[in-house]
Formats: sequence, C-alpha cells, structure tokens
Amino acid sequence: MTAYVALLRAINVGGTGILPMTELAALCSGLGFGHVRTYIQSGNVIFDSPLSKDAVHQALEQALNKTMGNPVDIMLRTAAELGAILKANPFPAAEPSKVAVVFCSGNLPKDWLELLRIPGSEEVQPGKKEIYIHYPEGMGKSKLKLPPSTGAATARNINTVTKLLALAAALPST
Repeated sequence: MTAYVALLRAINVGGTGILPMTELAALCSGLGFGHVRTYIQSGNVIFDSPLSKDAVHQALEQALNKTMGNPVDIMLRTAAELGAILKANPFPAAEPSKVAVVFCSGNLPKDWLELLRIPGSEEVQPGKKEIYIHYPEGMGKSKLKLPPSTGAATARNINTVTKLLALAAALPST
C-alpha cells in the first residue's frame, strides 16, 4: 500500500467548488481507497491504495469530475514525495505560515523563472513540480502572480504540508 495526499485546487475557496469534506472522504472510500482522512476544509485528502499513482489520479479525477460537474485539478503526491518536498524547503528559518509550497500538476518549463515578476519582497525558489515562496509580509498582502506556464497549481503553507505528511505517515500501511 502506498500513502497518498491529494491536494485539490479551488475547493471550498471563495464560495467556489463547494465540496464538503465528508463527501470527499466518502467519494475516496467509494473508490476503494483505504484509511481515508481529510484535513481542513480546503480540499486535502489522505488515503492509501495499492494502485499506481497514475491509476489513483485517474480514478479520483473521473469521480470528482462526475461529482462536481466540471474538472477539478488534483495535485497528487505520495507520503515519501511530501517528505522530500518538506526537506527541500529553501526557507527553513522563515515562519512556516509565511512559506508556501505551490504544488504543480506537471514539471515547470525550463524558462519559468525568467517569466516570473516579483513585485514585492517575496522570495521564490522553483523545484521540479513545486514552487517555494516566502512571503515575509504575509500571503494576504502579496501581489505576486505566477505565470500562466505554471499550469494547474495549488498552494499550502508549510504548517499544512507538515500536518498532511504527519497524517499520511500515521496510516497503518506506511
């Protein structure tokens, strides 16, 4: 069994994509995923499955599309990948609530950083499929916009990522 964390984009944010977490958990259980658990109301679900990552992604994508009536972007990571993402945090001394990991659906283009314009004091460090952003003045005050070439993405602060990893690591299968 592999422990997975699915991060859904634009779920329960600003009145769009309303999906109660109990329904998300039931949907995942109905797909045969085990030890399903959600975390906060922003589209985070932890579970395990014997299926491959691609098969899990496809099954979840189809079920969410049917439930929501439109596509839902899913950033799927294994518990091991989440651990590596936290370990690679280039801003370990920064306040965790002011550091975000932007989870991308695919690899960033080679010229991605050249397209980025940073209007404030934010610090940005791209990874392969993640972007780390330090918001010294807080996320709510930032004017930073990621270029369209980023593709589908969703952000979680380091506190949330740490909690998601702890929940995934606590699954009986890991």
